[in-house]
Amino acid sequence: MFSELKQGIQAPENTPFNVASLTKPVVAITVLRLVNAGMWNLDESLDSFWIDPDVKDDPRHKLLTTRIILSHQTGFPNWRDKKLNFKFTPGTGSGYSGEGYEYLRHAVESKFGKKLQALSDSLLFHPLGLKDTRYGWQQDMDTSRYAIPHDKTGNIINITRHETANAADWLVTTVADYGRFGAYVLQGAGISEELFNDMATPQSKNIASKNAMGLGWEIEKKLFNGEYALLHTGHDPGVSSMIVLLPQSKRGLVLLSNGDSAWKLFINIVNATFHIEGLTP
Repeated sequence: MFSELKQGIQAPENTPFNVASLTKPVVAITVLRLVNAGMWNLDESLDSFWIDPDVKDDPRHKLLTTRIILSHQTGFPNWRDKKLNFKFTPGTGSGYSGEGYEYLRHAVESKFGKKLQALSDSLLFHPLGLKDTRYGWQQDMDTSRYAIPHDKTGNIINITRHETANAADWLVTTVADYGRFGAYVLQGAGISEELFNDMATPQSKNIASKNAMGLGWEIEKKLFNGEYALLHTGHDPGVSSMIVLLPQSKRGLVLLSNGDSAWKLFINIVNATFHIEGLTP
């Protein structure tokens, strides 16, 4: 690791970062572990467990499934503007949506009577030894080693730390912890080969790029040697993050920055390491 928490203060290896949307792959693997155990169904309507009050009178909510949510086909916007609504019928298009992941969180928590933190603790965080990973900021965390966010000019951004769990954003973790998570996915993610292949199979086209969305991951197939990559990015004010995994050769990168100007560096590192064609800042 190199860089600084702030000017003149070196970032230690256990520096906690808000990794923004890199929260989503962790939630996806948590839920897929439940699917693998026969405790959750990818294609069952979620209306038995959760119906958001904003869409209860819209029959399209019955079309919402875990598969549709993890592949960003809900029809929801990324975040609601006061009221949640459908932009299109679920399963008929693609649109990146944090609201979809939050919808899934509510459904899973209702089904199991446990919070997302407790479910991920038991299925992922404790077994993998991820001691510095939490959904949202918690009061017992060491603020002195937190990666303070900076804007593109290097100025500190004063932000409010989120203290409640969100399935789409604000996972707080370290490079070491998230690297262990990435290695776990490369080793099969604790799920069957069939389910892993389903996760790594394009379910829909990502509207933000020409790449395809699997279950919780973007899939990039344009590697020089015929491999494919599972990847995800994250961005909040003063935060940039990326994970790239190559399941066939068991290689991966986790890139975290507490600054807004990291994207070009990230892309250059990924392209130089894995020779992924067409990846642009």
